Amino acid sequence: MSDFDIRVNVGEAGTATFNWSGSISPDSLAQAVSAAADDALIGRALRRLEVSLPVSDVSARRAVTRAGFRLEGMRRQALALEDGTYEDVCLYARLTADQVHGPNGFSGVMNSVLPKKRLIAHVRITDGADRVLLCETRFKKDWELPGGIVEPGEPPRLGAIREVAEELGLERPMGPLLLADWMPPYLGWDDAIELIFDGGVIAEDELAGLTLQPSEILQVRLCTLAEAAALVTPLAHRRLTVAAGLAPGAMAYLEDGAPPAG
Repeated sequence: MSDFDIRVNVGEAGTATFNWSGSISPDSLAQAVSAAADDALIGRALRRLEVSLPVSDVSARRAVTRAGFRLEGMRRQALALEDGTYEDVCLYARLTADQVHGPNGFSGVMNSVLPKKRLIAHVRITDGADRVLLCETRFKKDWELPGGIVEPGEPPRLGAIREVAEELGLERPMGPLLLADWMPPYLGWDDAIELIFDGGVIAEDELAGLTLQPSEILQVRLCTLAEAAALVTPLAHRRLTVAAGLAPGAMAYLEDGAPPAG
């Protein structure tokens, strides 16, 4: 232990960074980091302590996680390596206000490091004659069903209701879930889960009275599946086709717009 040293560098407004030199076992490193964090946050009355670690340093990343530090983000290609390449750097931090010990402390730390997926709630609204309501948006070429990304802490069904009200000015109850689809990475997006709810049948007077969200929606159109093929992505069209063929009360699970094989 004599060749191991942790240095805490105090900054402004009760914040500090730390690093260490030397090599010790993973268990000893976690204990040393935890003790140093307690001393900085409690003994020195700091409110925030952070550390940056290369993504490849798995042992150190596990140690700070065990010491109650939460992953806050990634600095892409921030560390220059000797061979001329660059490596991502993980930013971890622990606050005085963080619960570190017990089930809640463990869950809070793990919540920061485990994968997170986008959740999208779209709504299938028809005219009762095999035509589905599609939206042309301002931010991409392909058309889509009304709906959008569910906010953190928001139930998907309520997210679908909110999005339809925001995009179309349409207040209506939401029907059952029609399908859940895993979406692979696309156009720079990570993979995601899409849920499609049954929005029921829209009447002619409701269609005429829609108030489109000017910052997002250019126009809406009722389309047959054949017409939709020219407007939506192939993935979205596979999904629409499955939804159109569901028996009353049925629900589908899809992967990339199709039932999983095997």
